[in-house]
Amino acid sequence: MIYQVQLIKLLFAVDDHIFRIGRAELIRNPWKVILLLVFLCMLIYSGMGILGLGSSVMSSEAVLVDPATYETHKFWFLVGRAIYSLAFALFILFIPSLIFYWVTKIPFKKLLILQMIVLFVLLIERVLWIPMAVYFGLDWFVSPLSFGVIASYITDIPFLIYLFGAISLFQLWIIGFQIKFLCKLSGIHKGWIWSTVILFHIATWSVTAVIAFTDIHIINGWFNS
Repeated sequence: MIYQVQLIKLLFAVDDHIFRIGRAELIRNPWKVILLLVFLCMLIYSGMGILGLGSSVMSSEAVLVDPATYETHKFWFLVGRAIYSLAFALFILFIPSLIFYWVTKIPFKKLLILQMIVLFVLLIERVLWIPMAVYFGLDWFVSPLSFGVIASYITDIPFLIYLFGAISLFQLWIIGFQIKFLCKLSGIHKGWIWSTVILFHIATWSVTAVIAFTDIHIINGWFNS
């Protein structure tokens, strides 16, 4: 059986496509879809950089430097966002796939399809956040789709706000989707799958919070050094 990767159709018929992926002997055009997703990721994050999203600290410190220096900083900020988006896409696609392969022994290409959906959903979430940021000034960690809003009312500790801001309704859907996919295609005990997926996400949320926390200090350092 040949399976052709169709991300949008998969989202609207999850069980049917998971069954077909499990039965497939050949996966058609996975690398084309991967390249398209990586390109979309870089396009979205570069567009966010052009709109100034994520550069509030840099903008607030612009008066401290001359215009030429500020434009140089802005250029490198955009380059950094493009590099980050590339690294982000490759991480989401390949690192979880390798971990899940080690745990479940599901064929690697089938796990790549799983992570293609994950990346696609994350990009949808990011696109939905852009108008919230542009028109309402909401940072990603206080998006109404995340738990960062609740955390901001409970604590003033930035790291905890970033941590809970990384947990969103989309993330919870992704966890459920990954667990369903892996359980359907693997014969190992479901407890191993649940623990692997949840621990992986806790680790990524923690790393996201650390990056967000240090990112502000790095940008501040450009102007205060």
